[in-house]
Amino acid sequence: MNVIQVNHLSKDFGEVKAVDQVNFFVKPDEIFGFLGPNGAGKTTTIRMMTGVLRPSSGNIQIYGKDVWENQIMIKQILGNVPEEANVYMDLTGLQNLKFIGELYSIPKEIRKKRAFHLLRQFELYERRDSLAKKYSKGMKQRLLLCMALMSEPKILFLDEPTSGLDVQSSIIIKNLIKEYNKKGMTVFLTTHNMDVANEMCDRIAIINKGKIIKCDTPDNLRTLEREYQTINLYLSKEINPSIFTNVEGIKTVSKDKDYYHAIVSDIDQAISGIIKITREQNIKINKINTPEPSLEEVFINAIKEGGD
Repeated sequence: MNVIQVNHLSKDFGEVKAVDQVNFFVKPDEIFGFLGPNGAGKTTTIRMMTGVLRPSSGNIQIYGKDVWENQIMIKQILGNVPEEANVYMDLTGLQNLKFIGELYSIPKEIRKKRAFHLLRQFELYERRDSLAKKYSKGMKQRLLLCMALMSEPKILFLDEPTSGLDVQSSIIIKNLIKEYNKKGMTVFLTTHNMDVANEMCDRIAIINKGKIIKCDTPDNLRTLEREYQTINLYLSKEINPSIFTNVEGIKTVSKDKDYYHAIVSDIDQAISGIIKITREQNIKINKINTPEPSLEEVFINAIKEGGD
């Protein structure tokens, strides 16, 4: 059984269709990435999945249970860190965690033990008695994660968990998310950071204008992007890129700093044609490489393709 199953999910705000017939699933124990430009429908989708917004149509099942028919049960197994969430500023770090523990009716001794464990894990223990308003942004974000983990949720929703953070906090958060995932926690992650998505996610869905336009593993998404594979060409002298215009397999060639950047549809044909022309023109090839498409290129091209 999939942990999360989203079927034909839509949300309308008047004339605006924020989410349009979205379908996807999340497997047990995976980190699932949800990517898209601003206004694509990411936050609206998450708010429906966590029971904050009621869908206009479609349904969401978590562990086979409809979210809106089982709200209390669903909320008990979810941890959620929205992008605009905040800690209780006039409470200490420890008091924030104890308060969350009380909300979830966690017995006093257990919530104290759990709070101390989380504060140590997220390197906040030494500041446990400091007011949260005196924490740095990175410390507040780590505390928010501690608060979300107090109930030991089966599924953790994270919206831009490392956005704008210092390197230390970002590393701590990423490492601990991966650690909790390895122990069996399913993670639903939204981010604009392609490096974070590539490093952490088992599968990624790309949403644009309310529609899912791609969904696969990062490796498969890059493989599917081979139509846009590139060649970087370092030559012994400067040339007009137009000399490669009629080469089979080449779509475009442009000058980029100290090399020529070719977008190709057939890499073997393109390289053969490049070698032939450079020999005819008495141009030496100093270096040639064929970098794999990056996840960022996949994302940008997917948004362009799904733009209409």
